[in-house]
Amino acid sequence: MLVNSSGELTGTMEKLQAHIEGKLHRAFSVFIFNSKGELLLQRRALSKYHSGGKWSNTCCSHPRPGEDVKKAAQRRLAEEMGMICELEHIFSFIYRAELDKGLIEHEFDHVFVGVSDAEPIPVAEEVADFAYINLSKLEAELRLNPDKFTAWLKICFERLKVNLIAIKTYNE
Repeated sequence: MLVNSSGELTGTMEKLQAHIEGKLHRAFSVFIFNSKGELLLQRRALSKYHSGGKWSNTCCSHPRPGEDVKKAAQRRLAEEMGMICELEHIFSFIYRAELDKGLIEHEFDHVFVGVSDAEPIPVAEEVADFAYINLSKLEAELRLNPDKFTAWLKICFERLKVNLIAIKTYNE
C-alpha cells in the first residue's frame, strides 16, 4: 500500500516494484520480548530477495491492501515465527534505506511490541535462526558489527529504546 508522509493511502503497487522504485509504502516491524526483557531476533533466510542472512527484529512485513496493520503484524508473526502474541503499537516513523541488489526501503513503518515466553517455531523459508538478546548487548553488537544486521533494525533501534523507556515510565 503506497502512502503519503501522513500515512494516508495513495495507491497500491507490487512489493518488489515498490522496493525497486523506492516508493513510500506501509510496513510494520514487530519486536517480541520474553519475560526477562530479552528481544527475540531472527536471522533472515539466505534465500530472501534482500538482506538474506542478516539479523533483524522478530518479524516485519507489509499489510495487504485493505488489511488492518495490527492484524497484518499478528498474521506475519504467526506465519514467520509460529507465535501468537498480543501486540501494542508504540510508534510509527518514516525511513529510507538503500539495500543490497539495488533495492530501496522507503517505508512508513508501524512498530509493535509484545511479550511472550512461547518457543518460536520459525518457518525455514523465512527464518534461518533466532536468538534472544538483551538490549545493551544488541546496542553493542549494532555498533561493533553493523553489517550483521538489517538496515531497518539499525535505524529503528534508537527510536525503540526511547519509546520503551517512555512506556515503562508511564506504566510505573
